[in-house]
Amino acid sequence: MTEKTLWRIPKLPRAEWTDDSREVCAFWGEPNAWEEGSQTNIIMVMANNPDLGKASNAWGKHMLVTNTTPLRCRELIILRIGWLLKSEYEWHNHVGYALNLGMSLEEIAATKEGASAPNWNEEDRAVLGAVDELLETNDLSDAAWAALTKFYDRKQVMDVVFTIGHYVMTAWAIAAFRMPIEEHADQIGWDLKTKSGKVPTATLKPGEADDWADKRGYDN
Repeated sequence: MTEKTLWRIPKLPRAEWTDDSREVCAFWGEPNAWEEGSQTNIIMVMANNPDLGKASNAWGKHMLVTNTTPLRCRELIILRIGWLLKSEYEWHNHVGYALNLGMSLEEIAATKEGASAPNWNEEDRAVLGAVDELLETNDLSDAAWAALTKFYDRKQVMDVVFTIGHYVMTAWAIAAFRMPIEEHADQIGWDLKTKSGKVPTATLKPGEADDWADKRGYDN
């Protein structure tokens, strides 16, 4: 994305802030977000369209918090989508989230190879295979469906499919809006090294803990 013009949709300028846009910024409980805006680029971009932003926040909370998809499964889905769609923003954020779950850097790297990588268990393969099949065929075969339903109940399978679709949609929006990674983040590359050369560390998702904003990987 570095060779492209950035910010087709800008972070909402302060002169255009309204109570509705501030509500978008403050939804996740980020300290001072109502007064100062969010430090998260995607939130500040979505504040340009408060009705969409508020709906996106509510939907995003389900994806991140109340989603019945197991957490490991969820991160496998998002990392695989990040790689396939070359979404640097999704990759950067979800490497830290996956590490927080106890996934190893080797496992994270293997999501680039997908279900064919060695050492995945049967559940992991079912999940990664479902991502690829949906993106390639816009459907799930009976075999892929059976592989998922071996591990997940009706609610969980529904969440798996919608999680895949949600993060594809999010990757599209990030790319089309030309939204970069936060300037105060030490970007995690595809090689799983940060821009400064550090080994990535665990980070927290919005709302995951009271101090999540201090542990999201930004140099505040």
